[in-house]
Order: sequence, then structure tokens, then C-alpha cells
Amino acid sequence: MSTTDVSELSRSNTEGKHLGLALAVISGAQLMIVLDATVVNVAIPTIHHALNFSPTNLEWLITAYSLTFGGLLLFGGRTGDLYGKRRMFMIGIAIFAVSSLLGGLATNDLWLIITRGLQGIGGAIAAPTALSLIATNFAEGRERNRAMGVYAAMSGGGGAVGLLLGGILTSYVSWRWIFFVNVPIAAVVLLLTPRALNESQSTSGHLDVPGAVTVTAGMLALVYGLSNASSHSWGSTSTLISLVSAVVLLTAFGFIERRSKEPLMPLSILKNRNRSGSFAMMLCIGIALFSMFYFLTQYLQNVLGWSPIRTGVGFLPMTAGIIVAAGLASRYVGKIGIRVPLLVGPAAATIGMLWITRITVTSSYLDILGPLVVIALGMGFSFVPLTLTAVSGVESNEAGLASALLNTMQQVGGALGLAVLATVAIDAAKAKFQSLHQTTIVARNVATTHGYTTAFLFAAGISFLGFLISLIVIRVPTQAPEAANVATTAVSH
Repeated sequence: MSTTDVSELSRSNTEGKHLGLALAVISGAQLMIVLDATVVNVAIPTIHHALNFSPTNLEWLITAYSLTFGGLLLFGGRTGDLYGKRRMFMIGIAIFAVSSLLGGLATNDLWLIITRGLQGIGGAIAAPTALSLIATNFAEGRERNRAMGVYAAMSGGGGAVGLLLGGILTSYVSWRWIFFVNVPIAAVVLLLTPRALNESQSTSGHLDVPGAVTVTAGMLALVYGLSNASSHSWGSTSTLISLVSAVVLLTAFGFIERRSKEPLMPLSILKNRNRSGSFAMMLCIGIALFSMFYFLTQYLQNVLGWSPIRTGVGFLPMTAGIIVAAGLASRYVGKIGIRVPLLVGPAAATIGMLWITRITVTSSYLDILGPLVVIALGMGFSFVPLTLTAVSGVESNEAGLASALLNTMQQVGGALGLAVLATVAIDAAKAKFQSLHQTTIVARNVATTHGYTTAFLFAAGISFLGFLISLIVIRVPTQAPEAANVATTAVSH
């Protein structure tokens, strides 16, 4: 479809529809999806005790959602192209709502983990189609720019809202309501969508189901094998079977993508050195960011005795720091180029992760605030130049794919990293506890904190790896105004 055809379609789609209502529907859905990525974090210690989660299964509250969401993001976007964006948007929201309801009713850990995975599937279908619906329902120019601004605000602010809402619901109502709250929101979105949004034109093509199944199953097997090693051993039968299955499935995915006429992820997009480097860097950032949220949440509540709502408020400076740093990077990248923030970002994140390894059982919030702000600035400065690098030089029809892959790397990196670092933290805590020769609560807290700081140390090493990738692999010009134009095109798609 040509640019003229797209503009005409967008113009015709706005006729007879209330654009304010359309924007409210899309933004509400996006807020719900983004919110769910963080709303569970502050409730993890409460859920841990309520459903008797084992330490090795607890990480799956995060990884089950991240893997299915990240692994199926490209697949979800493709379904919208083939079967209609509005139709698939509604299907994704419906899956998300039903799985949220079932999650709130969970009576054991396996039940809740499965529903988290189903939430990820719903989010993977709804999120990319929600963004695409902006292009098909808002005419190019002022209307679409305004819609994109509101959409971006929901995406950026969703994390902060999730932390606060998760803390409030867990403290004053019940952890189950962090899932139940999605149901009425989704119901309103589903009710208003046919009235507010027009359907897009579908295209003919092939849906790469084998590719989606093998890559998602392969990543699940890999994460299960890595996390299983902490409860059993690296040489146990279950661990080896999982890891071997992961290798077989991911190898099969590679063969499928090479031979498919319409692959889920064209391998040719990885041939560009800078683009591959940006994907690898985002993988590292995902590991550091997810692990920091996961372990620091448990430290604040399990060791320092904070309430869920106080924990949510305590993370707000980090959320604000990321938003401010990303805004500064986007404003000045056209003047100073992307090279400087591409180096400063991962370097600052590494320093912050090293700094936070100094926490103890008697640390105050001021001891945590400094590292939080530095990590936030590092992450914020990294996101914009990484996006520009990932989409720079791609064909216009692959700009959306490149930006979606970058998001996928963050989600998958977080899931994989959490599996590895959770194993590291558990093993370090066990070894420290045995070396103390005590069974007191203080000894357990000391050992637990040692496990968390060991995980932070590994995360710092991974952040430093991201810095090295930026320094050695990525080669970009001092100024890159063209990249900003490409990034804008990617977002609009």
C-alpha cells in the first residue's frame, strides 16, 4: 500500500468517528498493558507468602509474562496485518481480561504462572495493533502527532502508575485486585472499540506459526532449564533435557526463518553491524533493569520491612529519572549526535549497579536513592540512541520490525537474565547462610541481602558488557539527523 493510499485510508477512517473517544480507547488499553508489567513487582513478596511460592518459581511471575509478551510481539503485529487490526486488538484485550480474572482467582503458584503467560499472549496481540490503529484512525499531521504524544505518555507513565497502584491495592485491598482491576478496564475498552475505531484493511499473506511456536517454546525451555539449575543442579536430568530442548527448538527456528517466504523475523535485518549491536545492548539493558526491580523490591519488603505502597513510592524517583533522561536525550541527540549518550547511558547504569551492591541489612532509603537515580539516568539516556541506531538505514517497510525487535530484546533479555540471576542469588544466599553457622532471622536477612547484592554485581557486569558493545561494535557518525527521521517513521507505523 502506498503512502497516498495510507493517508486516504486514515482520512476516511476518521469520518463519522469521535477521535477523542478513539484516543481514549487506544490509550486506556496501552496503559493497562504497560501497567501490568510493573504492577506485579511490588506485590511479589505478598504473593510469595499467600500462595507458598518456592524461591525458584517466584521469578516466573515476571518471566512468564515477559517471555510470551516479547516472544510473540512480532507474531501479534502480523496477525493485525492479516486479519484486521481492530479485530485482533479486541481479541488481544479479551485474552488479557480473561487471563487477568483467572489470575486473581489463583489458588496455587502454577495456576498464577500460567495465567501470567496468557496475559503476555493477550498483550503481545493487543500492544502492536493498538499502535497501528493510531495510523489507521488518525489523519497524518496534527491529529496523529497529538495521538502519538498521548500514547507515548501512557507508555512512559504506565510504569509509575503500576508501581503505585500495585502498592495501594496490595496494602489496602488484596494482591488479587492487581489482576481484577484489568477486567472492568478491558470491558469498557471492548464495549467502546466498535464505536470508536474503524477496522483496517487486511492484507494477504502467510502467518509464520511454526516460527512463533518454536522461538517461544525454545525461550521457555531455556529459561526453565536455567532456573531449574538452582533447585536441582546443572547436571540433573530435568535441567539437561530443558536446555537441550531449547537448543533444538531455537535451531529449528533459525532454519524455519531462513526458508520461510514470509518469516516472522527476517534474518537479513541482523546483517547490519550497528543494528545487531543495538539489539545486543538492549538485551543487556533488559537483564539489568528487570533484575534490579525484582531483587530490590524483595529487599525493601523482606529485609527492610517496607509495605507494598511504600515500596511503590520508593521506586518513583527511578521512573521519573528514566522519563527525564529519555526526554533530554531525544531533545539533544540531534545536536550532539547519538555517540555520546550511547556510551554515557550504559556506563552510568554500570556505575549505579555497582553502587547498589553496597546495601546491607541496615541501609536507609538514602543509601538506595543515589544508585536508583544513576541507574535511571543510564537507562533513560540509552533508550533513545538505541532506538535510533536500530531503525537507522532500514527500508521503510522494515522500520516497524526493527523497533519491535528492540522491544522484544528488552523483554526476552529481562526474562533470561532473571532466570540466571535468580539462580545466582539463591546459591549465594545459601552459601552465605551456611557460612554464618546461625539460624536467626538476622542471619537469614544477611544471607538474603548477600544473594541480592551478588545478583546486582552480575547485573553490573552485564551492563558493562553493553558498554563494551557500544564502544567496540557500534560505529555511528557524530551527527545522525537522518536516524531521527527514520525513528519517527518507525513509531508512526
